[in-house]
Amino acid sequence: MLGMLVLACADAERLFRTADVTAAMSAEALLGTDRAFQARLHEVRPHAGQAASAANLSRLMAGSQIVTSHRHSQHAVQDSYSVRCSPQVAGAARDTLEFARRTAEVELSSTIDNPIVFENGEVESNGNFHGEPLAFAADFLAIAAAEVGSIAERRVDRLLDPHRSQGLPPFLAEEPGVNSGLMVAQYTAAALVAENRRLAAPASVDSVPTSGMQEDHVSMGWGAALKLRTVLDNLASILAVELCAAARAQELRHPLEPAPATSAVRKLLRTQVKGVGPDRVVAPELAAAEAMIRRGEVIEAAESVTGRLR
Repeated sequence: MLGMLVLACADAERLFRTADVTAAMSAEALLGTDRAFQARLHEVRPHAGQAASAANLSRLMAGSQIVTSHRHSQHAVQDSYSVRCSPQVAGAARDTLEFARRTAEVELSSTIDNPIVFENGEVESNGNFHGEPLAFAADFLAIAAAEVGSIAERRVDRLLDPHRSQGLPPFLAEEPGVNSGLMVAQYTAAALVAENRRLAAPASVDSVPTSGMQEDHVSMGWGAALKLRTVLDNLASILAVELCAAARAQELRHPLEPAPATSAVRKLLRTQVKGVGPDRVVAPELAAAEAMIRRGEVIEAAESVTGRLR
């Protein structure tokens, strides 16, 4: 259980940072503003994760011709929550990750034997083996990861909806009505969001007594860790859908160019995933995008321009 939590924390860090990259790409493509990510706005609500995420978005969107083109436009009073509040959600997830990581670090340096034999030879029965700290951490991190995926899917939905996408074609399709674009890709993301919501229900509040009622309250931590693994796998797939959708939407803003950092990510994606075109089977493209995310290549491409993201 501890090993699974440690690995999950490492994966979650990579995915939460990737979520900032895809959020920035979507914000650009939706003609969103970067003003909501100013440092001073987050200093007055000083959650560490929120400030880090906002700083990432500002750096990722810096130098964007798309953003500059409408900076003084009145096309929208405020961006949607899924765009404007991305640091608040991804940042809260980061803070949750730090809690899970600290829990794992304490556990790694702990004695959980029963009984415990002290240096002086004393032997004491104890309850340090109880997995509740790890179960809580796994459940909490699953909730956070599920929400990062949920807000990402909302941005995908906005990119594909011509009533809310600021002039993009329906479903980002070539010849809408003839082609369905990324409609089915969003189905995949929506289904995974729904599954993650079910998996976000905590395992740690459950318990089944065993051992003649001697073991009458257990943590169900192994179940919490297992479903956390599934939530993170699903999140990687959801972010792959957003990556493909946002990259396609950016290209539809041509001749305006996105920021150098997000452009580097789009160019990386195009080495294995095609751009706008007639309908085709998108599963291989989504799988290729997900593999790039899992290997950390998306973050590396962005950081080749921005330097290390927080």
